Amino acid sequence: MSDDLQFADNFRDLSIQSGTGTGAGFQFEFYCECCNDTWRSPFEPYKSGRASGWMQEASGLLGNLLGGVGYSVDNAVDGLARAGWGTARDDAFRHAIDAAKRHFHRCAQCHNYACDRCWSDDAGLCQRCAPDLAASVQVARQEGRRETAMERAREVGAGLGAGVDVTTSHQLVCPACHAETRGAKFCPQCGHHLAMAASCGGCHAELPAGSRFCPECGKPTGAMDPPGMPPPPR
Repeated sequence: MSDDLQFADNFRDLSIQSGTGTGAGFQFEFYCECCNDTWRSPFEPYKSGRASGWMQEASGLLGNLLGGVGYSVDNAVDGLARAGWGTARDDAFRHAIDAAKRHFHRCAQCHNYACDRCWSDDAGLCQRCAPDLAASVQVARQEGRRETAMERAREVGAGLGAGVDVTTSHQLVCPACHAETRGAKFCPQCGHHLAMAASCGGCHAELPAGSRFCPECGKPTGAMDPPGMPPPPR
């Protein structure tokens, strides 16, 4: 693997500066930029942080006995832990990167870091830049199958649509109960007969609901044809 592996932005610092027991120490979590799986570096203890943790507990007990003394001791111990933290963390981070190089690969195309499962040894690239051929063929087969099925479904739908009456107007809301009719001849809620739109008795044009005069010839709608009656032949 490349020696310039730096992990600039695909890691999380899990280090703890101080604490008693095994609490204080360094650990870093790296993640694959293809699948987001993570790997954690081995925990490396921070001896100064552990010592400060024990001393802080002791200063607390001392402060309870003597009053006020524990506070100054606590500050001194905390300063001691922080003084060596930066250098110790940098050393631990370098050790973690050396260990991470055995688990991640840097892609020469996209420059992302990939785990072993997302890496193609044959191509020397991550599987985003060099997808597995067998998997790509299988995906293409499924896509072709879906596209062909959709095209056939559209052809069937076109045949079914050819038999739909698209010239006749329908009442979409029942005038009696105001229920949606969905183009039915009778209201599905109250059974009201849904008449066709009225037509002008002069030019036989369709009249909008509530019209007093025909919008085509201007004839009063009092002379209109009864609803549902077809216009007479011309």
